[in-house]
Amino acid sequence: MFFYLYAIIELLAIFLDSGIIPTANVSYPWFAAVYTGLVAATYACLLINGFVGFQFAEDGTPLSLWFLRIASLVVFGVSFFVAIATFKKIAGFDYAKPIGLWIIYILWPLICAVVYMISQLILVFRTLEDRWPIGDIIFGTAFFTIAQVILFAFSVTICDAIKHYIDGLFFFTLCMLLSVMMVYKYWDSITKEDLEFSVGSKATVWEVKDPLLAGGSSGALDYSEEDTNSNYHGGAPGSLVGGVGGKQYYQSQAPGARYA
Repeated sequence: MFFYLYAIIELLAIFLDSGIIPTANVSYPWFAAVYTGLVAATYACLLINGFVGFQFAEDGTPLSLWFLRIASLVVFGVSFFVAIATFKKIAGFDYAKPIGLWIIYILWPLICAVVYMISQLILVFRTLEDRWPIGDIIFGTAFFTIAQVILFAFSVTICDAIKHYIDGLFFFTLCMLLSVMMVYKYWDSITKEDLEFSVGSKATVWEVKDPLLAGGSSGALDYSEEDTNSNYHGGAPGSLVGGVGGKQYYQSQAPGARYA
């Protein structure tokens, strides 16, 4: 869900940042409010995913999935309302004093990112023997930090230096993409499931540790499921070229004919 939200955000950013939807257009505040809500919901989704590893609710169960969806939807709704109310000066909000908008767009993502980073470091040190995922966390945090510094500190400088061809937003988007890639790499490193070949699939790879639950007959517990079909276990006899197995060949001939 996190990656789907990120993809929608980047798609919407194309229309907002490039000027496809002009800022003077009447629909621009509504698209900007949707964008703000999606950003806040994405960080909420990331934060909740960070606590899934602590097994407050088992991952993949309806409880954890629906809690994630409902919480993200609530954050989206609240953020959307605050944004559009600020743009339209309704319900006591005013774009001259956008304190609420500043909280949900600047402060909330920062809080979620810091809490997520700390929680994942605790998770790795307490539950995992492998320390390699720490590298993914460090790189992801570094890219996220660089993105914020470029956007808020050097965006105008970059824009003037490159004569307004690009600004800090370009490098911000690039660094955020790299940080999201590190999140994916981190999740891939702490799970046994191969995420690269399971996107969009509901099937889950489980490790069977109890031999009684393994496939095959009771007399073939030490063999794979494919081995249970071999001739040794009473299955179909192996075949040679022409479709005749060795056992069939010797049984079909007389004892003296084998050495003729």
